[in-house]
Amino acid sequence: MPSDVSSVDDLPRTIPVFPLPGVLLLPGTRLPLNIFEPRYLDMITDAMAGHRLIGMVQPSGPGRDPMTPPIYDVGGAGRITAYQESDDGRFLITLTGVSRFRIDQELPATTKYRQVLADWQTFATDLSETADDDAIDRARLLLALRAYLEVLNTQADWDAIGKAPAATLVDHLAVICPLQPNEKQALLESTDVIERARVLTALLEMAALQRGAGTGDDDDDDGGAPPARH
Repeated sequence: MPSDVSSVDDLPRTIPVFPLPGVLLLPGTRLPLNIFEPRYLDMITDAMAGHRLIGMVQPSGPGRDPMTPPIYDVGGAGRITAYQESDDGRFLITLTGVSRFRIDQELPATTKYRQVLADWQTFATDLSETADDDAIDRARLLLALRAYLEVLNTQADWDAIGKAPAATLVDHLAVICPLQPNEKQALLESTDVIERARVLTALLEMAALQRGAGTGDDDDDDGGAPPARH
């Protein structure tokens, strides 16, 4: 959490939002982004001149206009903590998660990018939550993760995984695992990290079973590609 944010009163009411399917940002996690689309270049420039907060949200459906798809009403806000301009005009940034938010309403368009009124109060505990690692079934989570990675034919640093606090592990896995957008949204909207651990474990178990059953001798399943950056 940024040192100047101690309560929801320190967070701005109006924030820009960046819709990306399959992308999740939770408090304390980091999200690297490669920004090249003109409207999002404007968004980053404006954010850097102000509070540096960006709300990551997922499209909830295709909608009529591909430029402004409908979005879920819960997102994750992050502060720009790393910023670099490339020679070809792109911005390479990193967002560090601050808090989740609920969208009260989307504001009429006055910029190329979208802005919303954010309700932070629903997730006020994001600013102060301390997780009880003992309340997380770590053994079951790791068993599910191992099975999931095996069907994806993906290697993992099990030494680092074993040393990570359970709550930290849950949130980082929720961010990086290539789950479906609706599954990512379920993780985002989980009440706390303990519930998120239960949801994540169940999703990994289900995905391992489904992918394992459908893979057979076919190794062409890529396990879901990461979303393209904009």
